[in-house]
Amino acid sequence: MKRVITYGTFDLLHYGHINLLRQAKALGDYLIVACSTDDFNWNEKHKRCYFTYEQRKTLLEAIRYVDLVIPEGSWEQKYTDVKEYHIDIFTIGDDWAGKFDFLKTEGVDVVYLPRTPEISTTQIKNSLHSE
Repeated sequence: MKRVITYGTFDLLHYGHINLLRQAKALGDYLIVACSTDDFNWNEKHKRCYFTYEQRKTLLEAIRYVDLVIPEGSWEQKYTDVKEYHIDIFTIGDDWAGKFDFLKTEGVDVVYLPRTPEISTTQIKNSLHSE
């Protein structure tokens, strides 16, 4: 069984997120989604979320492509998650291209998936703010 992991905030869940999760699941048999906690988003990413971690987790768990949702609490967690969950494939959007290649030394395939160009959470927030 191939185990895949991806990371993100997944606030204001939209079809770009669904596209990413569908593509991630197609890479293997079991998809783990590490969803950024509220503290991590605010303290490290400097993002304020509309939905709380628990709400975002509930939304992700309702998606058929997702097998398990875990909290992401630090940048360094990726290294330990790969070991703890016996990950075969690490995947994330191609806006992070090259940033996680260090995981290849752990025997993990690293795949950068194309973003859905016409949609993003930032775009949605900006659009709503300007109206």
